[in-house]
Amino acid sequence: MNFPHTDKNLQVAPVSSTRPRPVLMIPLRRCGSHALRLRLNNSQEFFSPYPLHIIDFMPLVPRYGDLSNDDAYFRLVVDIVGLQSASMVKWKDIVFDPVEIFESIKDQKRSVHKILWELLLRAGEQHHTTVVMDKSLDSVRYAEELFDLFPDMLLLNVVRDPRAQVASMNRAIIHDYDSTLNALTWLDAHQIACSLIARYPDKVLTIRFEDFLSNQEAVLKKICQFFGIAFLPEMLDISLSNEAKKISQMSALWESNCFPPVMANKDKFKQQLSVTEIEVIETLTKEMMQLYGYELMTAANADIPNQSLIQARESSIVARAKAWETLRVNNFKDYILRRFRADYLAGLNDRLPQLQAHLKRA
Repeated sequence: MNFPHTDKNLQVAPVSSTRPRPVLMIPLRRCGSHALRLRLNNSQEFFSPYPLHIIDFMPLVPRYGDLSNDDAYFRLVVDIVGLQSASMVKWKDIVFDPVEIFESIKDQKRSVHKILWELLLRAGEQHHTTVVMDKSLDSVRYAEELFDLFPDMLLLNVVRDPRAQVASMNRAIIHDYDSTLNALTWLDAHQIACSLIARYPDKVLTIRFEDFLSNQEAVLKKICQFFGIAFLPEMLDISLSNEAKKISQMSALWESNCFPPVMANKDKFKQQLSVTEIEVIETLTKEMMQLYGYELMTAANADIPNQSLIQARESSIVARAKAWETLRVNNFKDYILRRFRADYLAGLNDRLPQLQAHLKRA
């Protein structure tokens, strides 16, 4: 991997004796997470860069072998730093030296999460913040490992009406192109979140995105109090966020992030989903909907045979291929940036068998 040129205006992120407090947003993308992250980033006490979504890297981790082997662990450090450099949205004014990162953490408990969070914490230190948040919501699956590494970690659990969230997921190339499959993903993620709430009640704050839509100030104040940072009126003015302007131009999925939230959009799913799809979603997520105060629109008693799931997965694969081609035609910048990251991961996948052979010979 070729690392980006170190511009003289960039600084290598330092290590401080007092590190920011780590926060993980959970449990699933397309919940309105960027809207919250971008507003909180108007605080100098808080920093949350564009997430690396380490979940996409996790299938590769076992193939690095025994991480007590310095060779293997250093290669993992190099590749995680590379993942950060391959991200669609760069972390402003930050560059990492993999040699320095390795030397600073090699004598601590070794983990892919340790490497990732070393990058996050250093970025927060460079911004002189007291709180650093990772918006890689899918990392809810690794929360137990993260609590082991960072006992003071907090979780921000963002709940969105599953019907609205599934409708949004159906349009995102990062998810499936099927309401049933995405509803199952929603349910699985929130079941994990509920188990974490039960185990760590004082470490988790749950908010509903719909409550944020109706009263931004109240929800942001609640989050700030939980994080131990001051609420600022500037958080309510998204026009102050340069990142919001930037990412809104990069992808159709982020176009709305530079505008104030529209309350009417919470019911847009009624035009985007059929009654049949809504009933399937409600059937699968009924208990969670009731737990979080969402009213049902149907009897929530749909029949969902296993054969239909097999067909849905096959159709979703075809639809995703078409979506990539549509993205290439409609937004070449978004397409190329996403493909660059996907190709980076594919390249690692191709190289890892060679790495394993080298380690066995060593």
